[in-house]
Parts: sequence; C-alpha cells; structure tokens
Amino acid sequence: MRARRIHNTESYPVSFKELLESWRETAAAPRTASTFAVRLPLDEAAQLAALAEMFPGRAPEQLITELLGTALKELAAAMPYVAGKRVISTDEQGDPIYEDVGPTPRFMALTRTHRRSLEAGGSRVAAKSVPKPAKTARKPARRRPRR
Repeated sequence: MRARRIHNTESYPVSFKELLESWRETAAAPRTASTFAVRLPLDEAAQLAALAEMFPGRAPEQLITELLGTALKELAAAMPYVAGKRVISTDEQGDPIYEDVGPTPRFMALTRTHRRSLEAGGSRVAAKSVPKPAKTARKPARRRPRR
C-alpha cells in the first residue's frame, strides 16, 4: 500500500479506497470475552518487547495474538497423519485413503467444540473435555527461615 510519511514516523493511506483496503486487511478476527493472562519467560518477554519497539503500530497484546495464531496453525499442520484401518475414500488412481487416527481429527473436533462454546458465551475451556492432571505424591515443600 502506498503511504506518505509524516515526520518520518507516521504514515497514512493516500486515498479512502486504500484506507478501506487497509482496514479490510487488518480486520480483527472475532475475539472471546475472556482474557488469557500469561507470565512469559524472560527471553520471550524481551523478544516481545523488541518486536513492539520494531513495530510501534502494534501493541504487545496484538503481537502475542498474531504470533499465537500463526503458531497454532503451524502446529495443526505439523500434526502427523496416522492411517487407520477404515477406508474412507479412494484417490484419483483408485488407491484407498484411510481415515486419520492421529491427533489431527481430535484436535479439530475439540477446536470446533470449544469455538461453539465460546461463541455461545461459555467459559474459556469446557471442563469435561480437558483431562485432569494425575495427582502425584509430593513431599511438602521445606520452608526457609525468614531473615
């Protein structure tokens, strides 16, 4: 998009058509009513601060949202296909295509379930579909004496 510089730090679209195009390109996806608070490791927090400084038009929260969206898409694409025993179709050469019994179908199904819940105003995570961590026996933490 063509833009004119003002004071070497700001830019604006040259026409209303370009402004509308810019808004369309940067339109935000629907957001949940819930927020997710995270405490970043020091290195990742420093990298986020660097990105926010390099791209002053983006708030750190925007950067986190966009980075997480990209990471989740790549994660879904990286999930392995695991051929099951059931034939679900055939390809152009007539070879069988087996159902995927790997993690992808479950991930996609859970994603659809959670999206419906979120669209209906539900909580962030449906408790029934999230496995509870196994309880492990732990020794009580030793307390250090206060000084």
